[in-house]
Amino acid sequence: MRRSIVAAVLALSTALTVLTAAASWAEPQGHARADHALTRAQRIVDGTASPGPAKRVEATLAMRDLFLSLPDLDTSERRQAASVLARPTDGDADQYGHGYTVDARRTCSGHFCLHWVSSTDDAPPSRTWVTRNLATLNRVWRHHVGTLGYRPPVQDGTRGGNKLFDVYLKELGSQGLYGYCAPERRKPGTKFLASGYCVLDNDFARSQYGVPPDDSLRVTAAHEFFHAIQFAYDYGEDQWFMEATATWMEERFADDVNDNRQYLSYGQVGQPAEPLDFFNSSGFNQYGNWPFFEYLSSRYGNRIVKRVWEQAGAFEGAPDKYSTRALRSVLGGRGAFESVFRTYTAHNTIPGRTYAEGDSWPHAPVDRRWVLSADNLEGERSFRIDHLASRNAVLRPDESLAGGHWRGRVTVDAPTDDTSPTAYLLIRRKSGRIVEKAVHLGPAGNGSAEFPFGHDTIRSVTVTLANASTRFSCWHEMSYSCQGRSRDDDQLFNLKVAAFTG
Repeated sequence: MRRSIVAAVLALSTALTVLTAAASWAEPQGHARADHALTRAQRIVDGTASPGPAKRVEATLAMRDLFLSLPDLDTSERRQAASVLARPTDGDADQYGHGYTVDARRTCSGHFCLHWVSSTDDAPPSRTWVTRNLATLNRVWRHHVGTLGYRPPVQDGTRGGNKLFDVYLKELGSQGLYGYCAPERRKPGTKFLASGYCVLDNDFARSQYGVPPDDSLRVTAAHEFFHAIQFAYDYGEDQWFMEATATWMEERFADDVNDNRQYLSYGQVGQPAEPLDFFNSSGFNQYGNWPFFEYLSSRYGNRIVKRVWEQAGAFEGAPDKYSTRALRSVLGGRGAFESVFRTYTAHNTIPGRTYAEGDSWPHAPVDRRWVLSADNLEGERSFRIDHLASRNAVLRPDESLAGGHWRGRVTVDAPTDDTSPTAYLLIRRKSGRIVEKAVHLGPAGNGSAEFPFGHDTIRSVTVTLANASTRFSCWHEMSYSCQGRSRDDDQLFNLKVAAFTG
């Protein structure tokens, strides 16, 4: 599942194969970051990594980062990395206890070979469970590759015994892990395409995961196999984008499980002031931002996410754009990224009306509330907003503003338009209807909007101010798009609200 974890592959010979492939990614990071990637991955496979606030250890991208960092490791460290990245069937080559200690069996069907052992703690509970894993994985393939049209994973030659995709069953629950996929060998002649393999928990015991085993299997298989698909587009892509779309994919394949709801409070539904593209290696922001892609797919169809991956792809003929630049390219034909982000952030304050299952979701929080009255007709507040983030305010009329002659006004003094400021209103009438209205901001970032505000007809007005900037200075080892620094963080938005008679 998203805290997807490890498995990255590779024996020392494989490690050396990817040195050139990963060089362009590694140039800005140096040995210090590579050493950090190795230490982090080692802690995950030896079971000493601390789970985050959702009681899960994040690992797939930790292993991906280790794979990318190989060029900056010295010879001794590369040997350690090869051990960390070893497949369970590599046995003694895995010095960190993640390899099988007995001979493995292999069962193949459809597009997959499933590897498992019949004894030790890694053994699945029965042959029936092995069969169920294979059937589930093949349904995932038909869904992701067949129905949605994604590229299949890069073939691994005869690694694992044949050209089918390899999945290993192993006891992972005691380490806070569900499963993982990892890039293993770069596809010759390509920049950031690689074969890989996956590891899933051997039984998803309810005593460890708290839900029926089949539910954990379905969402984990959907999430992790999508990472293997991502390696056929660009295994060096931005981390937030890889995890948010993989978590979104769970909803496509196993809509009834709803395991991904546990992350909503960590993403922009729960924390709108955190940037959409923030990857938190010790937290769950990236998993919690799957609603952004849910928002896109609910309006433009499921395949819009594939179109973004096609823009981000590094395969032959693909543009190889980083995450937010790929989004801008795809959404440019749908009213521009800024307008989509503007409505998305506003609609997170009314999830029940925005998302198919939003009645069960939290609402985006409100930073400031005003109740305007005949004795208190104005209010003002300033907000600092980082890139790809937003803040919300609400104003209500009290009983002294009775009658149809009362109107409201919001006035916004935002940064200049090259920083992509936006403002949007949701006017909730007492009839239950919600009227939406954009606040037009001029080149200097100034604008205002008026609306009915009588107590008899209006319940509230929500103002969402958003910083939709996607301007970055890239490759600074940061946890945002293109490992960059935003050029437009901490932007000042001044908001004035007023009631008056029309």
